[in-house]
Amino acid sequence: MPKEWILNSATNRFQLNFKRNVGAVSEAIRLCSPKTMEEWEEYYFAKVRSKEHIEDLGRKLYIKITEVISAEVEQITEEDCIEYLRTLVIDRTFDGYMTEIKTIYGQLESALGVKIEPAPDNWDRLYNVDFFIEVSNKFIGIQIKPASGVSHISEIFKERSLQKKTHEAFTARFGGKVFYVISMKDGQKKIIQNPEVIEEIKTEINNLNNINP
Repeated sequence: MPKEWILNSATNRFQLNFKRNVGAVSEAIRLCSPKTMEEWEEYYFAKVRSKEHIEDLGRKLYIKITEVISAEVEQITEEDCIEYLRTLVIDRTFDGYMTEIKTIYGQLESALGVKIEPAPDNWDRLYNVDFFIEVSNKFIGIQIKPASGVSHISEIFKERSLQKKTHEAFTARFGGKVFYVISMKDGQKKIIQNPEVIEEIKTEINNLNNINP
């Protein structure tokens, strides 16, 4: 297993498995429609890349591992390892946290003017809720759904219908509704794709404030 991990990492790093090196293998195997491994191997070497070409890639991989990576490993010090782990758990965790604050979570909290809390793990499993807002001893649930594009939004609302019972269970237990907040990339930023949800959440906050706990 360690050997396979090294081979896989080096192959990916030096892009030896990219299309320009090994050809469009996914397309090729569909064109071939092989019944056996041997049939596919024969087709590949005849139609896609030669056996000699793959052997040359293997030799190149060997050089990369034994010469390039080996030389890089020799340059790593104990202090490098200590500093890397410190950076990983301190710097990068903090950067990730600040990024989260500045994205959907932060935008929503700023727009509503209330504190939004991460939901307990079991709420995600039981109620499909990511965050919550406490209002007069009751809770509003929020589920943030990332959308890869406008066409994906309809799929999200299909999923919402499947989760309807869990959201109804949340409301029955905690008093507040569950709202979908759709997150989508706009360039390098994340935006709330359905901004009308902000007013809907504000209305629910007002409703709960007007109910005696």
